[in-house]
Amino acid sequence: MPRVPAAHVPSQVSAEGKTRHEVARLLLEQGPMTAVVVAEQLGISPTAVRRHLDALLADGEAETRDASRRGPRGRGRPAKLFLLTEAGRARFGHAYDDLAVSAIRFLAEHAGEDAVRAFAERRVASLVEPHRAAITGSSDPATRAEALATALSREGYAASTRQVGAPAPGQNVGAQLCQHHCPVAHVAAEFPQLCEAETEAFAKLLGTHVQRLATIARGDSACTTHVPVTAGQPAHPEPVSTEPPRAAQLRSPEEARIPNGGKPA
Repeated sequence: MPRVPAAHVPSQVSAEGKTRHEVARLLLEQGPMTAVVVAEQLGISPTAVRRHLDALLADGEAETRDASRRGPRGRGRPAKLFLLTEAGRARFGHAYDDLAVSAIRFLAEHAGEDAVRAFAERRVASLVEPHRAAITGSSDPATRAEALATALSREGYAASTRQVGAPAPGQNVGAQLCQHHCPVAHVAAEFPQLCEAETEAFAKLLGTHVQRLATIARGDSACTTHVPVTAGQPAHPEPVSTEPPRAAQLRSPEEARIPNGGKPA
């Protein structure tokens, strides 16, 4: 007997996923409903329906509740009604990004660019201010960058840091702060003020000037920020000047280049 080609497997998986999606869609449009009613509506066996419902329950996309009894109370357990959770509804998409873009466009048209800038600054302040004490507890910019990465990860940005350059006495080294996820990337692609305000807030928290090398909003794989760190130089609580440190001014262009070429951490 000839062997079944492996190419048949993806189509089977796809069909399984399609049926599960139809079960979820029925719960979205007509739920809460019992497994028996779902099976009748889709024209498939109750056993197959229960398999898909169990998978939705395991993934947190559906939940159950007891059906209310009508008429005389009979024997046995009450029927279970299935309905989608917020996670289950999310598989059908949201228009939050489009709504946010429309709202900021309206703000720009009716209140001007300064209002958009003020909104961006207020947003990033609400993001990082709850973590200020943990971030500024050290005077070392690299340590602060690690604390900032931890704070950003708690806010959903999947952030990390890495050192760039080989440390040596008196040598300028740096750290890279990488955000591997950006919840507002779609909005920031049209309104870069969000990224600009974020970069300025990072500089204030880290106590040193920083340089944004890449952003997800521009199509990069991560939002990468270079944090220059000079061995033996403590960070100030706030930037004391908009001019770069004198040590950076004296370096040659070759020495001033970022050691790893700006690749994300």
